Amino acid sequence: MNQTRKVGLLVGHEESFPAALIEHINRCGADGVTAELCCLGGTRLDDPRQYAVVIDRISHEVPYYRTHLKYAALAGTAVINNPFWWSASEKFFGTALLARLGIAVPRTVVLPNKAYAQDVAPESLRNLQYPLPWEQIVEYVGFPAVLKPNTAGGFKQVFKVHSLDELWRCYDQSGPQTMLLQEYVEFDHYVRCVCVGRREIMPIRWDPRLYWTERYIVDHQHLTPELGARVVRDARLICEVLGLDMNTVEFAIRDNVPYAIDFVNPAPDFERARIRDVYFEWVVEKMADLAIAYARGAERPPGRLRWDRFLREAGIEE
Repeated sequence: MNQTRKVGLLVGHEESFPAALIEHINRCGADGVTAELCCLGGTRLDDPRQYAVVIDRISHEVPYYRTHLKYAALAGTAVINNPFWWSASEKFFGTALLARLGIAVPRTVVLPNKAYAQDVAPESLRNLQYPLPWEQIVEYVGFPAVLKPNTAGGFKQVFKVHSLDELWRCYDQSGPQTMLLQEYVEFDHYVRCVCVGRREIMPIRWDPRLYWTERYIVDHQHLTPELGARVVRDARLICEVLGLDMNTVEFAIRDNVPYAIDFVNPAPDFERARIRDVYFEWVVEKMADLAIAYARGAERPPGRLRWDRFLREAGIEE
């Protein structure tokens, strides 16, 4: 078994977080744990485990990285976040799951696609109701509403609509993207929780109406003790049931009720200039602690996969 205790980072165009995290882990020097940027050049079926831990910040944009990470998990690497769950993640399923767990969520409908690939024949769509019962859908969701993709992130193709005509115009722009229509929660307060290791939760005052660089607001007294406890409890439960070690969870608070609006963000924005120094330092410290614990084997990542037992029975250890 490869006893490496290296932590690797897969990163995109961000600068401050990867450098700070690598420096922090290497400075700690806990039991020989080191960190570096991953260097990948093709993956073989018999490649040994290269890293004890990989922190994934970019595989949603680079398909080869996602494929490699699934192999790395098979080879025994702890991947943050689990690439299999990330591949399967959908907002509608998550919303339905949270509703069943007693977490407040907006009324939501998943819609059939507006368009399909050219090789999808009309016969393949014979199970779809046409026309859609738009009046029943909007009666359930209400206006204003938010039309947004079921899987994508980054606030792309997100529309706030106030009427059926406006909804149809936006829906016509969605093409082959599967879309959700969701109740717009008129909020009194908004919170973005930064979540690390499914336990460490930092509820931050956040205003989505402001420009990106102004949305994080340093205010450590913005929640009452009771509301703060509920927000932390709900965020922790969400990350636990979804198996996400690195995530942000957003709550729109209306009449003292926190509605989970956006709760699957496996590569959250951790740039110092946007999240403020105090929260940036917290994220670096908590992510380093988690990566070191996984690299040392002191903790195990969530969602152990079904093949583990078969590999052990075959005498193959991670």
